[in-house]
Amino acid sequence: MNAETLPSLLIVDDDPLIRDSLNLVLADEFNVLLAQDRAHAIRLVRDLSALPQLALVDLGLPPTPHRPQEGFRLITELLAHSPNIKIITLSGQSEESNARHARALGAIDFIPKPCKPEQIRTVLRAAFAAQQSEQQSVTHEQAQLGLVGNSPPMQALRSQIQMYANTPYPVLIQGESGSGKELVAAALRQLSNGHGAPFVALNCAAIAPNLLESTLFGHAKGAFTGATAAQIGFFEQAANGILFLDEIGELPQELQAKLLRVLENGEYQRVGETATRKSAARIIAATNLDLAQAVRSGQFRGDLFHRLSVFTLNVPSLRDLGEDKLRLLEHFRDFYAKQLQRPAFNLDVAAQQAWQAYRFPGNTRELRNIVIRLVTKYSSATVNATQLEAEFDTQAPLPPEAMHDVKQLLLQGGFNLDELLMSYTQTYISAAMEIAQGNVSEAAKLLGIARTTLYSRMESTQKHKANQ
Repeated sequence: MNAETLPSLLIVDDDPLIRDSLNLVLADEFNVLLAQDRAHAIRLVRDLSALPQLALVDLGLPPTPHRPQEGFRLITELLAHSPNIKIITLSGQSEESNARHARALGAIDFIPKPCKPEQIRTVLRAAFAAQQSEQQSVTHEQAQLGLVGNSPPMQALRSQIQMYANTPYPVLIQGESGSGKELVAAALRQLSNGHGAPFVALNCAAIAPNLLESTLFGHAKGAFTGATAAQIGFFEQAANGILFLDEIGELPQELQAKLLRVLENGEYQRVGETATRKSAARIIAATNLDLAQAVRSGQFRGDLFHRLSVFTLNVPSLRDLGEDKLRLLEHFRDFYAKQLQRPAFNLDVAAQQAWQAYRFPGNTRELRNIVIRLVTKYSSATVNATQLEAEFDTQAPLPPEAMHDVKQLLLQGGFNLDELLMSYTQTYISAAMEIAQGNVSEAAKLLGIARTTLYSRMESTQKHKANQ
């Protein structure tokens, strides 16, 4: 294979020795791209003609290399650019809570440093194989319009898709990250009268802002440095079909006005041209942002929002789908067991209850990745609740309803964050010490902190109690 036919792999690590070593051992099997931090990685991705298929991401990246936040943010941004990318975290930030949170955000696996090159190679091969199988397998999901589930929200969503599919008007698809907005767009196309017409997709977050206008509308020869020939844009490529604008909330304001013009009268101009062109493309847009709130804050044009949302499809979050959580489990379990040629696993009763109770902050993307790991680890076995809960995220943000309660508490006044945190700290320390029967080292292990840290926390809580 030459470099162009190899699977593309983005490696993001701030240590040049690690980057070069991984490049050396993996370059024979992958077309490797190297980045030293989050900003560098995003610049690389935006400049590529084809998005990378795989990524190895270090969690501890500048400017906070001893904390995982930059790595978490990069996982989210890479998936926003390319929902199908398979991300593996390779990190010295190997606390189990970090691994769980990375997986909940969309990473499919977590490899702690140091590790053997063959381990990395094996995980990358499996990730690429899963990606290829997902892209090739369409039969069952097409029968379901790509949307598995029989809960009332899913039935309502399918009904709305069928209602809106054959109209010429724009559709705005809203939903949380990982909820399946791309599948909804594909279902609209599948059911439309012009399903044989072009379907062109553009991720507004994946293109550098200074290139977005040319990408959308095309440009004339010599319009800017590097424009050596005229180029058609996505509107022309879409012709009388569908132009899917993903992450529409990332569209720069100066382009929002030009998009509004196309929606109002179909008119646009290539960059560097004065001639007006016409578009008959239907616009389907998607976002995980609250565009109504973005309008109120001045980040998104109100007139464009109303034009885009002639029809609005709200993709439900997984936590609201009830029994569909189990249906999706069975759907992905059967698919990946067949793909990996392994017997399927089962959940015992307690594990099924834990599965139903878990809120899946990463939605269907997180559920699918958990199933992949379960198929790999527990082929033909019965998974218990402890084994299952080890795959769940412990750093998940508050759900919307809990966030509302927190806001109300803050508005009431008299709230003291230090008091709350100190109270929780004391409660957990007391519980751990009781379980460990006073053994500080054992209690520290239960709490996931160093013994010296536990001593410090105990001293702080005692001082706080004495000062009350």
